[in-house]
Amino acid sequence: MLKEIKPIAIHLPQFHPFPENDEWWGKGFTEWTNVTKARPLFEGHYQPHLPTDLGFYDLRLEEARVTQIELAKQYGIYGFCYYHYWFNGKPMMYEPIERMLANPKEDFPFMFCWANENWTRTWDGNEKDVLVKQNYSEADFIQHINYLIPFFQDKRYIKVYNKPVFIIYKSDDIPNLDDTIKLWNTELKKVNIEIYWCRIERWTGSNGKNSLNKFDAAIEFQPMSANFKSYIKHKDNKYKKPNILSRIFKKLTSNYKNSKFQLNIHDLEQYIDYDLNNPPIKDYKIYPCVSPMWDNTARKGTKALIFKNSTPKIYKKWLKGKLNMFKPFSKDENFIFINAWNEWAEGNHLEPCIKWGRQYLEATLEALQEAENK
Repeated sequence: MLKEIKPIAIHLPQFHPFPENDEWWGKGFTEWTNVTKARPLFEGHYQPHLPTDLGFYDLRLEEARVTQIELAKQYGIYGFCYYHYWFNGKPMMYEPIERMLANPKEDFPFMFCWANENWTRTWDGNEKDVLVKQNYSEADFIQHINYLIPFFQDKRYIKVYNKPVFIIYKSDDIPNLDDTIKLWNTELKKVNIEIYWCRIERWTGSNGKNSLNKFDAAIEFQPMSANFKSYIKHKDNKYKKPNILSRIFKKLTSNYKNSKFQLNIHDLEQYIDYDLNNPPIKDYKIYPCVSPMWDNTARKGTKALIFKNSTPKIYKKWLKGKLNMFKPFSKDENFIFINAWNEWAEGNHLEPCIKWGRQYLEATLEALQEAENK
């Protein structure tokens, strides 16, 4: 019996100019600005990641968004999970999403993940160099959820048993989350909407300690999942004995931490093998996730996190392994997430690039087909 799986690709709408970016980074800045500045930091380092088929697109343009959808459909992607940005009473990076909502030509399922972290110059949501801080309040929550209602009501919005799927990226950051979700549910009840609440589960924070019972499911965030933290501990323990081999290993994996380099480098295939062979045991619903590759040199420079030896073949192994292990929770609860469709500045994308062309997309379709027919 075949099991139907719905692959959801996480989608970043950063690729267009907007006023805040003009103010913070300079007129006309988009994510492409960072992408094209990246340079190799060591021999064999693949940088910069440059697009081929879709070019340096502007997501305000219908043609760019429609082309993305056509490509995703061609290679088995069921829908996009758009990062949604809301700060203190107003959305940000909203033009591509609002134009998509108004355009029936963009006939493709979608859902939202609220990226509820501070916007900082270091791109990591931490407190240093904050450009816009998340200030939570009851009035803001009400305004926010009412902004989202037209999206939830759209026929393309992905639902589980007629409940729109809404994901919170950092659920632990929201004070009094129980009260917030209760407030949102009260507002949504006025328009007969119930939400299928999800949270991202990462290697730090948002790992279930905050209001687990309020969420219908969690979602792995690869490659920085909770399992990645376990992998790091496993690797450290493996080489902790004070012998000559461990000293050599430590020197070779010192991550270039000197006055110029603080790179954090891991072998992607080694991590994938660990992840597939050590699936975390959870007593709640959690959707699997895979990542094509990861190298955020374009954002972090010499402080980058890099998963080396990334190839379409290795990615396919990971995706197929996850598909074979995953048992859908119900006929509607059958998602697998791919992080990401177009995180170009994190060296993490299914979209075709100058080195790999469409090979990651082809690997995606092959893994889906082979797992389905097993």
